[in-house]
Amino acid sequence: MRIVSAQELEDWLASGRVLEKDARGPKVVALENGLFLKVFQHRRHPLLARLQPAAKRFAENAHRLQLLEISAPVVQELLWIDKKKGISACLYQPLPGTSVEEIYVQNPDNIATLLPALAKFIRTLHERGIYFRSLHLGNIIQLTQERFGLIDILDLQFKGRKINRWLVQRNLRHLQSYLNRRKLTEFPLRKLIELYRRTP
Repeated sequence: MRIVSAQELEDWLASGRVLEKDARGPKVVALENGLFLKVFQHRRHPLLARLQPAAKRFAENAHRLQLLEISAPVVQELLWIDKKKGISACLYQPLPGTSVEEIYVQNPDNIATLLPALAKFIRTLHERGIYFRSLHLGNIIQLTQERFGLIDILDLQFKGRKINRWLVQRNLRHLQSYLNRRKLTEFPLRKLIELYRRTP
């Protein structure tokens, strides 16, 4: 993993566009060259963060998703922003699409046409043993009318077999909680779940 100099980071932040940030600073930055810089802040002890860099786990998850034929960001490089503190980052090629949340917010009336394919996608994740704890509309990207991909994939788990009913319910409850937090309570979640259950 390459250590990013203070000047290089400053140049990226000056010329790039911050897409996501929190109190600790930028989390996702769109760079001029088309790549995204994703910074992984953490609450772990710095030693643990150095031994198990979040950026490396993100890259491994992306690669495993691609092996399972699930679209995910293509990681170009792993970086240390501050190795002493265990703050890692990566440069990746973003997925060419729009989040389901953005599609819904822009035109809620059209979301119904998306639901069957979205339900099938979520069912495919579960059938392939992928448990995405923080699955929500903001990290599912529509690539084409029938295809979707995932972003923000740090907390993915690969179970090796179809996930059980309890984890399915937990995933759907998280989706409901997310909709409530985002005040998207009109989203037809009940219809999505019905389609999910009817998907062969």
